Amino acid sequence: MGDKPTIAISHLGCEKNRIDTEHMLGLLVEAGYGVDTNEELADYVIVNTCSFIEAAREESVKTLVELAEANKKIVITGCMAQHFQEQLLEELPEAVAVVGTGDYHKIVNVIERVEAGERVKEVSVEPTYIADEATPRYRTTTEGIAYLRVAEGCDYRCAFCIIPHLRGNQRSRTIESIVAEAEQLASQGVQEIILISQITTNYGLDIYGQPKLAELLRALGKVAVRWVRMHYAYPTGLTPDVIAAIQETPNVLPYLDLPLQHSHPDILRAMNRPWQGRVNDGIIERIKTALPTAVLRTTFIVGFPGETAEHFEHLLQFVQRHEFDHVGVFTFSPEAETPAYKLPNQLPQKVMDERRNRLMELQQPIAWQKNQQEVGKIVDVLIEQENPEAGKLIGRSGRFAPEIDGQIYVKGEAKLGTIVPVKIQSADTYDLYGQIVNN
Repeated sequence: MGDKPTIAISHLGCEKNRIDTEHMLGLLVEAGYGVDTNEELADYVIVNTCSFIEAAREESVKTLVELAEANKKIVITGCMAQHFQEQLLEELPEAVAVVGTGDYHKIVNVIERVEAGERVKEVSVEPTYIADEATPRYRTTTEGIAYLRVAEGCDYRCAFCIIPHLRGNQRSRTIESIVAEAEQLASQGVQEIILISQITTNYGLDIYGQPKLAELLRALGKVAVRWVRMHYAYPTGLTPDVIAAIQETPNVLPYLDLPLQHSHPDILRAMNRPWQGRVNDGIIERIKTALPTAVLRTTFIVGFPGETAEHFEHLLQFVQRHEFDHVGVFTFSPEAETPAYKLPNQLPQKVMDERRNRLMELQQPIAWQKNQQEVGKIVDVLIEQENPEAGKLIGRSGRFAPEIDGQIYVKGEAKLGTIVPVKIQSADTYDLYGQIVNN
């Protein structure tokens, strides 16, 4: 290691941010820097920030202030660095560098420049970079899972969303590049690969002239990994060809994360998602018919400007009718750089909170019933945590994505990072409980 400084990374935000963190760690380790999990012992702390909504910014600011009060030299990366580069340098004298979302691959050079006495601002106006299979990476997830980014950025301009402003337009990797990285991950013992991008159903549109998700899934079917999971499948992109690829590719889980946001055409139009209002009901029924074992997760925004009691009632009925396996509900967050920030008829937070609670209360018995249907089944479970004192293991089946869905509490013995058969004995609203089946 010589006299190179040690570096810790504080990771905040989404799984896209996590991949950026893992590439920065990989590049620093490759360059001979000591990476320490203990921020107190490290010479520098890289804070990979989130700036998606106000609550995420508050968490990022709290972390930065705590480190500044501890007199740490801070390198600010990620979405907040892209968003507020000037203010951060101005208001945080402890910040020795800010690095944008399209510049994290320059982290070694940034640290070298800081070590030479420079205060660095490395932020591309328009992020265009995307890492590939040749970019060093140091995974921070449990051993059994890995995220695999198939594209970065977004070409849609939803009225509430700041992501294109922070991460640029969509840029996809080639199928060959993604498969090569999947092969690397499989060789490291990864059992579950989670494909991520802003709109995974639009994968390939920018480089191939048309979406190529079906071809990508079939190519990943040849990789020796047990589970391939997709995140963020826009319903309009679930074409018969994509559905056929899910049906025909054994390691692709029939798990669909559909970011629907709302059900009422008026609100979807105001959100700048007018195409979606016409297809929600029909497409969900088509998915259920084609993939009867599909697990459907979705997220909704309540309290979008102009949402009336009637609009909200439409959403309640929609959720009741379709019985999604997993539902996340967020209250609208007005973001200054988005069109929705200036829309009239903004709703009070109290009304938004009440609507969120009502929708979650409606979903709970549906989720409970879905989990009850698992009782008595033998399911494959990826073991992720162990508690030797209690003799308990914790894992997930294909029905549950990490960190956002439920877990399975398992009795028995198994190695971390392996997939084992478990008989489900009981269930509550969010989690399942079972016993390993020994052959």
